[in-house]
Amino acid sequence: MIRITDIKLGLDDTESDLRKKVIKNLGAKNIKSFAISKKSVDARHKPNIYYVCSVDVEADNEKELVKKYKNARVIEKKPYKFPKRGATDKKIVIAGTGPAGLMCGLVLAQNGYGVILLERGKCAEERKRDVERFMESGVLDTESNVQFGEGGAGTFSDGKLTTGINDFRINKVLEEFHAHGAPKEILYSAKPHIGTDNLYNMVISIREEIIRLGGEVRFGSKLTGIKTNNGRVRAVSVTSRDGEYEIETDNVVLAIGHSARDTFEMLYDMNIAMEPKSFSVGVRIEHKRETIDKSQYGKAHKRLGAADYKMSEHLENGRGAYTFCMCPGGCVIASASEEGGIVTNGMSRYARDGENSNSALLVGVTPKDFKTSHPLAGMYFQREIEKRAFEKSGETYNAPCQRVGDFLDADGEGENVEPTYRPGVVWTDISDIFPDYVTESLRDAILLMDKKLKGFADAGAILTAPETRSSSPVRLLRDKKTMQSNIKGLYPCGEGAGYAGGIMSAAVDGVKAAEMIAENN
Repeated sequence: MIRITDIKLGLDDTESDLRKKVIKNLGAKNIKSFAISKKSVDARHKPNIYYVCSVDVEADNEKELVKKYKNARVIEKKPYKFPKRGATDKKIVIAGTGPAGLMCGLVLAQNGYGVILLERGKCAEERKRDVERFMESGVLDTESNVQFGEGGAGTFSDGKLTTGINDFRINKVLEEFHAHGAPKEILYSAKPHIGTDNLYNMVISIREEIIRLGGEVRFGSKLTGIKTNNGRVRAVSVTSRDGEYEIETDNVVLAIGHSARDTFEMLYDMNIAMEPKSFSVGVRIEHKRETIDKSQYGKAHKRLGAADYKMSEHLENGRGAYTFCMCPGGCVIASASEEGGIVTNGMSRYARDGENSNSALLVGVTPKDFKTSHPLAGMYFQREIEKRAFEKSGETYNAPCQRVGDFLDADGEGENVEPTYRPGVVWTDISDIFPDYVTESLRDAILLMDKKLKGFADAGAILTAPETRSSSPVRLLRDKKTMQSNIKGLYPCGEGAGYAGGIMSAAVDGVKAAEMIAENN
């Protein structure tokens, strides 16, 4: 197979036009197969914007063709291969049905293992109703919300699949996501996203496939204990809607997500090895989508859709600030999972056609910023910020909100951005929700980022607070070779365990855990 790179394509050109370009450049009439392998936007010289594509082609005389075309090379595509299956008589228990848990369960089930997935929240169908009720009325279900339930926190997001990792398992994850309903574009887009509307159906499809392969998925079932003998897992305790029970097992995957605070406390009481880790806190910054589109593309482009951005700054105070989980044409959503605390996040549908665009604007914090050296100190640090926001809102789930101009004490009206956060906002000074060093870092970052993205510091843009669940505040330690914790048969996995930073890296870590179970048994 030949991979041809750096093919320019106009914004109005189609896949058929791309194929014609390839045939013209190669001079190959007998192309056996043709597939786009990557497609990105080059907007560096706006308004001259175009796509840059790579394609994979099977053709006659491939070696000769490569000699003629400088941007072509021979490649070999290898399908994903699961390691030799080990033997285990008892079913494997997976706690959590986020990207890590679902992919771990799916891969194990595909290779003949018996799996039981435990999910403390509800199935996607019921969870969707609970989330919508919270956004409409402020009535929070602490076991069924944006953080807990089938699909994990990623289900209510933009469904971004960009990642900084380079792992051969990424293709396996993309292929499975596409097979279960994600758009075809995720297979080749340089910045793939699924959209919350597609994520909802995708996680249901994966669950149904796991069940078809003989696995079980139990909702409303929370992992509340792990029984051990001679340093090995022997059983788990589960609290469900029907009462408490045990499951005998030799292998448990902890894919619990970054917000399962009671589970972290249970694991700490069990002396599971863990340590505090760095993470980030901040706000959601929201602009008119048109403002971001014009800044990035020069003007709005219907074919390109809503523009995105990604920025980072190293501040004079030594801290890092960056944008995260940018949601073009999306909304800011209520993401609390505990009573008495406010949490924000971002969400987009696949079309990204909302009036506003938003992103997390975050400042890094480290264990040195926490009040104690306790392994869960970062978790308690998060909770304090969320509680202060709740108090600031008058003890409601209406989030504290402030215009960027007021936050910066700057003149000017700016654009008229209406908050998308539901159930509502409280207009107030957000500065005292955070430690002073976070507030000052946010102010500095906004001004610096405005130099890169015109309009970022627009006085009329708005800040909704707080965003505290950017990543896990704790790392569950595991052996580098076997992925097991200090308890044999216990596999900390994914974002909650501190080994991932988004949907893709969490899903890949879930696949790794499945492989390790096969190799270690």
